[in-house]
Amino acid sequence: MKAEKILFITQEITPFVPESPIAKVSHDLPQSIQDKVKEMRLFTPLWGTINTRRNNLHEVIRLSGMNLIIDDTDHPLIIKVASLQSARMQVYFIENDDYFHNRLMTKDENGAEYSDNDERMIFFNLGVLEAVKKQRWCPDIIHCNGWMSALAPLYARNAYKDEPSFRDSKIVISLFDESFDGELAERAKEKMQYKEMPVECLSELGDKVTYTELIRLAIRHCDGIIINSDNVPEEFVEYAKSLGKAILPKQEPETFAESCYNFYNMLLCNE
Repeated sequence: MKAEKILFITQEITPFVPESPIAKVSHDLPQSIQDKVKEMRLFTPLWGTINTRRNNLHEVIRLSGMNLIIDDTDHPLIIKVASLQSARMQVYFIENDDYFHNRLMTKDENGAEYSDNDERMIFFNLGVLEAVKKQRWCPDIIHCNGWMSALAPLYARNAYKDEPSFRDSKIVISLFDESFDGELAERAKEKMQYKEMPVECLSELGDKVTYTELIRLAIRHCDGIIINSDNVPEEFVEYAKSLGKAILPKQEPETFAESCYNFYNMLLCNE
């Protein structure tokens, strides 16, 4: 079985934000393998730094309009889309005025982590899954990039486990040399609970969620990890091994895309 439909959930992607290892991989990998697959969809937050007019973003009316409840508060979900003409790809953007509008990415103007990054992350991941569900689209592979996408494996495997869109998907997370400072806000673990998920789904997390706990949570609920940096903590690799997860080691740039695609296909064949 070959990967024909791939969903990329990414924290950032060039050219909409400045280039970074995550943003570059999120652009280059889909572009490099698009001729091998039938359908690809890319989702990213609509950070306040992204100029909607210059990038010709427009709202996808049929996907927008629902509310997501986070910590007993309704938050409107708006989805916009833009085309990358040079790459022949479309990128979908998750938008919400409270979480993303007129705000930077994960850190503010003074370099401090936003205090509501936990809620922003929850909203982004749920927004992507709700949009894909509404499209009635069933990706073979869900590939997550960046810690802002780290809740997608948890929700897809638990809150959405009976949804046809995700029931047969294989989930991969790429690990980079990144982290966030300190801990997420108090009650972050409580707010992550969604629908009728069993409490033990969040057993990796303490009362104050650290970056290490968050990535371990993602690894537990995914099928494989891809090492994208020489400086990924060895404890993540060892943890993945202890759970029997598939691992793609760090690749040379010229072989990375082909290796990722082969990794997808291997996961799909290992039922």
